Amino acid sequence: MTSDTEVDQAGARRRKPRSAADTVGNRRLKPSTMMMGHGFDPMLSEGSLKPPIFLTSTFVFESAAAGKRHFEGVTGKRPGGAEGLVYSRFNGPNQEILEDRLGIWEDAEDALTFSSGMSAIATLFLAMVKPGDTIIHSGPLYAATETLIARVLGKFGVNFLDFPAGASRAEIDAVLEKGAKGHVALIYLESPANPTNALVDIEAVAASRDAIFGTGADAPPIAIDNTFLGPLWQQPLKHGADLVVYSLTKYAGGHSDLVAGGVLGRKEPINTVRLLRNTIGTILDPHTAWMLLRSLETLELRMSRAGENAAKVCAFLRDHPKVERVGYLGFLEGDRQADIYRRHCLGAGSTFSLFIKGGEAESFRFLDALSIAKLAVSLGGTETLASHPAAMTHLSVSPERKAALGITDNLVRISIGVEDADDLIADFAQALSAI
Repeated sequence: MTSDTEVDQAGARRRKPRSAADTVGNRRLKPSTMMMGHGFDPMLSEGSLKPPIFLTSTFVFESAAAGKRHFEGVTGKRPGGAEGLVYSRFNGPNQEILEDRLGIWEDAEDALTFSSGMSAIATLFLAMVKPGDTIIHSGPLYAATETLIARVLGKFGVNFLDFPAGASRAEIDAVLEKGAKGHVALIYLESPANPTNALVDIEAVAASRDAIFGTGADAPPIAIDNTFLGPLWQQPLKHGADLVVYSLTKYAGGHSDLVAGGVLGRKEPINTVRLLRNTIGTILDPHTAWMLLRSLETLELRMSRAGENAAKVCAFLRDHPKVERVGYLGFLEGDRQADIYRRHCLGAGSTFSLFIKGGEAESFRFLDALSIAKLAVSLGGTETLASHPAAMTHLSVSPERKAALGITDNLVRISIGVEDADDLIADFAQALSAI
């Protein structure tokens, strides 16, 4: 018989939280089911069906000895990390429940949440590198990520090498071998790449890393921005990645009403990132964590509907006379990108690149004529969004690098929402007629 209380190391008796079941009989529950209760015991919150928002800056210790034990874990003086709660810069109930549920989608050992996608990426980089180190990354990356690597970390003596998103194993080997002449602290990927939708062969990168650096603790971890497809349509941890990075603002939040970020994956590198997050305070706030708990309950429904809509819209756009081509993953066939898609992806997603015949002027006329779709950056919300990367999100990227990465003046990025697909097709049709 299991007691409802436990005795901690300080001798205090505490009620043990009862989490919702993760199995029924021999059946392991699916993530969409576990989003409804995993990690939360209503009886610890006055029977509340949903977690309350814990708006507190600090938490009360049951004894002085319990306080000491906690700080031994926080500071690393005791192996195993901290247990319980002490201060909201470190963690809180809403964030802990959210992190537990985020990890479920990709069967991650641990997860952390942050105040934005870029604070997640910045904390990851700062936790992993020191002056003189090298970051090897795929390209293109989200423009702010490239700026962080090249311009910000570069000021502190951090170097970088990159390879194109669609690189072959031989091309990846060449870059990693060049990096191995120094100290490579991190291999950072983004797949699909923003905004071209080019896929990175995660398995090839992992195999190259293992061959060149070995599989020991000194080998650089592989982190990947999975915002465009994850967690429903791609799960990189299963293909060799150690860490997965998210702008939770996008599909996880899904309603264009919050900003957040996440890092999940193997416990060892997560703990390294956690220590820096504790120090610099890039943790997500409790109210936004609570909103994300709400959003995760409908994640599968929203992403599935948006994906179905995107397939219909792209089928219409592909054959339109004013469209040069559509960079939609569902259209890949017969080449290396199609092979990567087959091995890595569970769906084509709902964000794609539309290449209009013409240049900036034609793209702008199309964007200005949209009625249902909104002219705005970001993606993954319930509404359809359209933007012009070359003139907006990637404006700071040099013309030479934009040309090398395929970020052209006729590229429009589309993120399809959950509206009626036929209404969206009608909107795109009338907007194209304005060109």
